[in-house]
Amino acid sequence: MALYEYVTQDQLSGFDKYKYSAVDTNPLSVYVMHPFWNSMVKILPTWLAPNLITFTGFMFLVLNFVILSVYDYDFYASAEGHVHVPSWVWIAAGLFNFLAYTLDGVDGKQARRTNSSTPLGELFDHGLDSWACVFFVCSMYSVFGRGASGVSVLTLYYLLWVVLFSFILSHWEKYNTGILFLPWGYDLSQVTISIVYIITAVVGVETWYQPVIWNLHYRDFFIIMILGCLFAVTLPMSLYNVLKAYRNNTLKHSSMYEALLPFFSPTLLFILATLWVSLSPTNILEQQPRIFYLMVGTAFANVTCKLIVCQMSNTRCQPLSWLLLPMAVVVLLVFFGVVQQSEIVVLYVWTAVVIFAHIHYGVSVVKQLSDHFNIFAFSLKKPSSD
Repeated sequence: MALYEYVTQDQLSGFDKYKYSAVDTNPLSVYVMHPFWNSMVKILPTWLAPNLITFTGFMFLVLNFVILSVYDYDFYASAEGHVHVPSWVWIAAGLFNFLAYTLDGVDGKQARRTNSSTPLGELFDHGLDSWACVFFVCSMYSVFGRGASGVSVLTLYYLLWVVLFSFILSHWEKYNTGILFLPWGYDLSQVTISIVYIITAVVGVETWYQPVIWNLHYRDFFIIMILGCLFAVTLPMSLYNVLKAYRNNTLKHSSMYEALLPFFSPTLLFILATLWVSLSPTNILEQQPRIFYLMVGTAFANVTCKLIVCQMSNTRCQPLSWLLLPMAVVVLLVFFGVVQQSEIVVLYVWTAVVIFAHIHYGVSVVKQLSDHFNIFAFSLKKPSSD
């Protein structure tokens, strides 16, 4: 693979000056998970590279996505009258999700334990976290599905955007304050999702068909949890922290335009993707929800990774991601009916392009920063000085 130097010299200089600054006030994380992770990291061998732990955790989420794609590609398996996902898959999903969450919690501790903390490790961790959003949302969707007791693919599309927006809020916050305030909703959601998978394996998806109280179903609580994490916790806390920095005169960007720059590309991505859904002559979201979600989630991760690079290197965020330009062309082709007979093929091809572009970006940036810091990304050995 021919690599490209996506990180500019100014950004490399910014990475040299970078100091990690994060605040975690979530009681679940502070009083339960961190003590657990502190115990777990002691089990790991000291030769194990933190980035390898991060990547392994991410691949558990990808594995969940792949397995559930085999048994529930179109999200109908949990509906009445359809062949349900085997119980062992839910057990595996619960274990894999919790393992991914645990490995995401111990990778930083392993870095400090082995004295191998670098800006690359944080970028790699948060970059994969941005891509992980779409995998755990899609996997969780299979529990309820799109049947009468589930939610429509359009509703899930907007819920996916709620999760994506929640994620980028934290990094927008750090872009403006210089401090990463870890969101409360993440820990709660990951523990809840892992438990729900295991419960589903024991009681079966039929349990979710019944209303819990009055006419409220479990799917309604699923929606309330996602919306509540954003509007009751993440958004208010982000706005409060930015406002506090403004009042203390520590805000990094004084103008409203500069402060809101990180939202331009994600907003354009949302507009383009939503236009595609709305204008599709073949109702593409109903026909291929899984691939459409994957395309949106991967494009979002690419946009977010570029924000994280700017945030960590203390450089200006670019308002437009180049990946959105060809996507705009694709949406125009859909609008004018040029691809009406081959829209599904276009979606698959465009999704492949987005995935390749994002992997190329990720591999290139990791290689560039590894060379810059004279380290190996997945080994604690030092490169030869020859």
